[in-house]
Amino acid sequence: MTHTIEVPGAVLHYDVHEAGASTHPTLLLIGSPMDATGFAGLVARIKDRTVVTYDPRGIGRSPRTDGAAESTPDLHADDLHRLIDALGGGPVDIFASSGGAVNGLALVARHPEQVRTLVAHEPPAVQTLPDREPALAAVVDIRRTYERDGFGRAMGKFITITSLRGEIPADFADLPVPDPATMGMPTGDDGSRDDALFGQNLMTCTHYEHDFEALRAASTRIVVGVGAESEGELAHRTGLAVAERLGTKPVTFPSHHGGFMEGDFGMKGDPDAFAVTLRQVLAE
Repeated sequence: MTHTIEVPGAVLHYDVHEAGASTHPTLLLIGSPMDATGFAGLVARIKDRTVVTYDPRGIGRSPRTDGAAESTPDLHADDLHRLIDALGGGPVDIFASSGGAVNGLALVARHPEQVRTLVAHEPPAVQTLPDREPALAAVVDIRRTYERDGFGRAMGKFITITSLRGEIPADFADLPVPDPATMGMPTGDDGSRDDALFGQNLMTCTHYEHDFEALRAASTRIVVGVGAESEGELAHRTGLAVAERLGTKPVTFPSHHGGFMEGDFGMKGDPDAFAVTLRQVLAE
């Protein structure tokens, strides 16, 4: 069942998939900039507890009403805080993917009482990397490419940096720009600059400074997940770095960055095995 909640500057749409009688906490699935549709495979495989998905502000069915161009992890965290209040206040369990994992960590740093377990899968917390300066510079270059040339060219560079294994080269901005057509991306520029990834969340998510002191002190159990097939890639490396800062050991999940997907957004993972691992982690 779909519901809405008004938050400062946006109207959030969220879906409640009831499980009937269950002793498990509600499981909230969050992504960014991915909306609820990306979690359809997990929802279909988790039937023993109520599962909630939502579209973050400015994405999918959740329009912004404040006219702002960017969303910050702290703003997303406040939205999540209000959403959990609407669900009864928690504590809930959360599986958070990619930028959603950054937002989930920001939520736990502020409101640990609302979250029993946070599974943060490959958060792109670029500030934690030893090569953060060239990595952040590469992100800035992607944003500039988007502003100058549009979605296709920016996505070509984004796919390049996210699939690169190892440290980010200092001359990333000077490397040849991949042909968007070879990646199935549009080659032209339609003039729009309102993309949820490049326009709203790319800079604020990757540049976010996490409060690791608050996270280490939180009552929430925080589990960092990394993909079995994404070793060496940017989000895998940031996942390892976040786990190290938390003083915990990461859990390896099947497949890659989108391992829970059935082919959504062009990413085919292993959702059956992924759901099994997620259940095991939540049960511990």
